Amino acid sequence: MNLVAPLVVVEPLRRVHCAECRQGPLRLLILEYNAPRCLDCADLGHLVLLPRGDAALTRRAREGSSLWAVVIRHHKRRKRYERQGLLVEEAALARAESACLADADARARRRARDADRRAVHDTRFTAAFAAAVSALFPGCPPERAYAIAAHASARGSGRVGRSAAGRALDEGAVTAAVRASVRHEDTPYDALLMAGVPRREARTRVAQAIERVLEGWHTTPEVP
Repeated sequence: MNLVAPLVVVEPLRRVHCAECRQGPLRLLILEYNAPRCLDCADLGHLVLLPRGDAALTRRAREGSSLWAVVIRHHKRRKRYERQGLLVEEAALARAESACLADADARARRRARDADRRAVHDTRFTAAFAAAVSALFPGCPPERAYAIAAHASARGSGRVGRSAAGRALDEGAVTAAVRASVRHEDTPYDALLMAGVPRREARTRVAQAIERVLEGWHTTPEVP
């Protein structure tokens, strides 16, 4: 296992010049002793940029390149550095592209199979989440329980249903999903936000309305 940290190249957000050759502004730079240097001065000028997005191509190009570097850029809103791609040797990239073209059909079929498996898993998980909602809130209409589950458990959404607690059908996570649905669907919460009411104040205003709905859903509806 290779535990050596990779070289890191930065895509700057402001105009920066090389501390050695004074060229700039630099599109990419590497920091040496806290000073910015262009790729030529850092002996990385012969590498080519491979943008992120194709996992197979990235893996093959990295494995085939004797020298490579990670390209990062700071995301202001998220307050973190994020990968933009790799710098790799041009010959390694060409070989990786040829290999990817050679087995493109096989990889496409594998992606399709994986997508089908994920779809089946997601359908089963949404049904299980809906069942958990109905178990905790038997008065919640079945179609509403399913809608809550589908929203909370959407893959890649980052919502509570995709958290570790949500996947475990934890009571707190299920209740949080139901509470969020009631807040948006059964109270004037969204209208308050649109009117400029601060989020915390808006939540305080609708708290009692949410509790009334949840209390009603805790009771099994009478069958006529």
